[in-house]
Amino acid sequence: MRIGILGSGQLGRMLALAAHPLGHEVVVLGPGAKDPAMHVTESIVAPFDDPEALDQLAARVDVVTFEFENVPTSAIDRLAERVAVHPPKRALETGADRMAEKTLFRSLGIETAPFAAVDDQAALDHAVREIGIPGIVKTRRLGYDGKGQKRIRSEADVAGAFSALGGVPAIYEGFVRFDREISMIGARDAKGSTVLYGPIENEHDDGILHVSRCPARDVSSVAEATARRAIEAILNRLDYVGVLAVEMFLVGDHVIANEIAPRVHNSGHYSIEGAETSQFENHVRAITGQPLGSTTPIGHAAMINLVGQFPDASAVLAIEGAHLHLYGKTERPGRKIGHVTIRAQNEAEREAKIRAVLALDRWTV
Repeated sequence: MRIGILGSGQLGRMLALAAHPLGHEVVVLGPGAKDPAMHVTESIVAPFDDPEALDQLAARVDVVTFEFENVPTSAIDRLAERVAVHPPKRALETGADRMAEKTLFRSLGIETAPFAAVDDQAALDHAVREIGIPGIVKTRRLGYDGKGQKRIRSEADVAGAFSALGGVPAIYEGFVRFDREISMIGARDAKGSTVLYGPIENEHDDGILHVSRCPARDVSSVAEATARRAIEAILNRLDYVGVLAVEMFLVGDHVIANEIAPRVHNSGHYSIEGAETSQFENHVRAITGQPLGSTTPIGHAAMINLVGQFPDASAVLAIEGAHLHLYGKTERPGRKIGHVTIRAQNEAEREAKIRAVLALDRWTV
């Protein structure tokens, strides 16, 4: 089949690389001629809301998907008149709005942190009084990797917090004193068949995902069962087709849902070498109507993000079981420019290899 991808970043790149071995042609649409996906497949360089570019994409492909949740819904509407689009628009709208996410969780009986909509400073003041401190105020849309949010640690942080985030619709959430952060990733096809990855244990540094481990450490069978039920309920409620991630907090055996990503996800990069079928291949399989592949882990895997500068490739590759993935980006502080995946026979060996990779962290700036 011919697959169109809205978005030409590293996720689009990895989707294209997963689609090509299955015999699919891929066309990406994005605004930057030097974006990561442009290096590996056919491309259309244009803004996401360019009607002529969208029509050109629809004419060249059989199905369209997207690599991030901030694609304009008007673009999805225009494409859907001409070609199949997966995942569904409803998932895109939900994943792009933190209030919609939390409301979806509550409707499915999935536990969340206490939250309230914030449309002005007065509403924030009220939410803080009702929910309490500490907490965090986030823009409802567009924030990622720690952007678009402000922590409320004391009363002094409340004044002016709404305007500091641009005066746009926001949400206030009570702080969760969690034991660890995890994600679940699921792939669902049009017939309702589902496969799951995880739980995946995630560590963040300055709001950016730093290390992911699968299998996660110290997740009880009760918590894992709750996390699996939650993502399956979300996939089915959204009538989802493709890969979706749910970020969660663990507090003992309690699972508290944080947010969804209606796309392939950074924490699932380990699956390229660490699972029988990667998240990228399963997304391609789902949107093209092919059977979903096994998500069985291959040993104990991990992913370490590379942020800022290029690593010493030889030093990384000298670590047994390490695989280097660079995205074709230029160096820039705080920018994800690649990742390393590792595989090991057991948890202790995995931790030793993670430490070996982190000891080379000259790229983190």
